[in-house]
Amino acid sequence: MPRLLLSLLCLVLPAAALADGTKTMRLASLEWLPYAGSRLEREGWSSSVAQAAARQAGWSTQIDYFPWTRAMQLGLKDRRYAGYFPAYYTEERARECHFSQPIGSSTIGLAYLAGAPLRWNAVSDLSSRRIGVVAGFSNGAAFDALAREGKLQLDASPNDMLNLRKLLAGRVDGVVIDKLVLRYLLLTEPSVSGRDVVFHDRVLAELPLHVCFQRTAAGRAMQQAFDGALLTMPLRRMESAYFQRLAGLPAPK
Repeated sequence: MPRLLLSLLCLVLPAAALADGTKTMRLASLEWLPYAGSRLEREGWSSSVAQAAARQAGWSTQIDYFPWTRAMQLGLKDRRYAGYFPAYYTEERARECHFSQPIGSSTIGLAYLAGAPLRWNAVSDLSSRRIGVVAGFSNGAAFDALAREGKLQLDASPNDMLNLRKLLAGRVDGVVIDKLVLRYLLLTEPSVSGRDVVFHDRVLAELPLHVCFQRTAAGRAMQQAFDGALLTMPLRRMESAYFQRLAGLPAPK
């Protein structure tokens, strides 16, 4: 790590972070399997990337898990934390924190029951449907704009699993969800596995994922060092190997 950045961090980080001689990057996150989760290998794909980049930049990591809105609040405002992740980029968030370079990406779309298909071409076509969303999540520019204008009927939940249960119970017509998250939940959660839930071919957004570092001098220094480490990491190959292991398949050569 550049000496100037290390000196700056020693001046502005909370004393507890350096009390035992070890630098710790403490991050807030959510249980968002398979990207982040305390029960997963390396705490999930996004967590494994954040840990690897932090390690190359000279930190150990501590990840604490909360509902998403709480994770954002703590990551942005609590001095014990460096930031939060995995976050989608929005202009509003960019005014509140220092975004890292992408640590991966997320394909966002709509899941629905095969027996009750959602037919739409533009997001405005969904205005007559009741759509489940996760509170605090960004779901692509077009969807978010209509949501702010009150032109969509949204039913917010704290997590994707609750949204899927609402879908299966007929309380919503569709749910906004990450494609890989849906696949993971259908494979691993008994209450939804084997159910005829479909991911729509038309996606809402392909969104890069980031660490959102606090908008402070320390946060800026961390973001710069973290980004420098990310540039040396073969993320695409790492992602393929991670999900091969998650599925119990041999890692690609």
